[in-house]
Amino acid sequence: MTDAAAQEDFRVEARAFLAEQYPKWKEAEGVADGELTREQRRSLQQFLYDQGWGVLTWPPEFGGRGIGMVESLIWNQEKAAAGLQFTFDFVGLGLAGPTIIARGTPEQKGRYLPKIARGEEAWCQLFSEPGAGSDLGALSTRAQTSGDVWIVNGQKVWSSGAMESDRGLLIARYDPDLPKQKGLVFLLLDMHAPGVEVRPLRQIDGGAHFAEVFFTDVQVPDADRVGEPGEGWSVAMTTLLHERSSIGGGIGSFAMPFDDIVRIARERGLNDDALVRQRLVEIYTRKTILDVLNTRVQTSLLSGRIPEAEGSVIKILMAQLGSVSALNAIELLGPEGTLADGQGSAQQRFLGMSALHIGGGTDEVQRNAIAERVLGLPREPRPDKEVPFKETRR
Repeated sequence: MTDAAAQEDFRVEARAFLAEQYPKWKEAEGVADGELTREQRRSLQQFLYDQGWGVLTWPPEFGGRGIGMVESLIWNQEKAAAGLQFTFDFVGLGLAGPTIIARGTPEQKGRYLPKIARGEEAWCQLFSEPGAGSDLGALSTRAQTSGDVWIVNGQKVWSSGAMESDRGLLIARYDPDLPKQKGLVFLLLDMHAPGVEVRPLRQIDGGAHFAEVFFTDVQVPDADRVGEPGEGWSVAMTTLLHERSSIGGGIGSFAMPFDDIVRIARERGLNDDALVRQRLVEIYTRKTILDVLNTRVQTSLLSGRIPEAEGSVIKILMAQLGSVSALNAIELLGPEGTLADGQGSAQQRFLGMSALHIGGGTDEVQRNAIAERVLGLPREPRPDKEVPFKETRR
């Protein structure tokens, strides 16, 4: 499939910009090959914004170019080809910004969007709880009104980057007498406010990318409420829609690069081994299938159809590719695979591969979506849908 004329022009423009300007930025910042530091990624976001490429999907009045989903997909492809690493603030740029644009007040847009776009404030997502993961409607963090502020008490968990965030997207329960998806409120939380405690969660790979966050009588101004009380679920679904779209845009980012695995096999004289070659073919095939699905999504967008279940299929296959590629890289490396600084960060990818099957919606949740939307199977029973939250079993 080839791009339509307008999309092809955009691809040429994006490729030319990245080829010329990204090396200049790296040279000016003294950036060597390898993973960028947090401050380097912040600097890169500021640079992209100043050049008019920082928030392409946002409307022009908020510093963007208002590009469509097809162009956004092309931009992600060209960034990956140019070696651009993950953005400085995935939650802020991909979730908070679009949610505020879609549902926020003019004051909220003026206060938050410029700082998100320039990388001046980082955001985190405060949705999941110990008892409310896949079933987000079961959340129990409370937000009670007191004059013109909300008083928040409770706990969130698995909040990516919360340790380094300035603001958070928070969904909380304000009325336990309403059914679980109706008594919710959506707030923009100051992570530096008194009563907010962030505890990093140490992972098996030695990192601490996630955290649990505790709230003790945290005050949130009512001016930082998005939507009306009771619309929290609807606003949260707006956020999750953008989350899944953003994850889908980087389908190969979490997998061990295929060329790196082939290089490891050759360096160890294993590239003629029949079993190794079979495994390499499997990885290549999975990556090719993802590329084809990506093209299918692009074709749908060009024809005016918004993909639905394709996102769930891509998410599952992305996780499978990440797991298979990391496992095979570790096996090829042998004892060297136990080293944290081994080739291609294979060990870190191997230790972190289980997270691919959880983040952004578990494999089980994605399979339910496929079953319902593609196979036409009955929806899961929800006997507590209209039951007051305080009467539900937890």
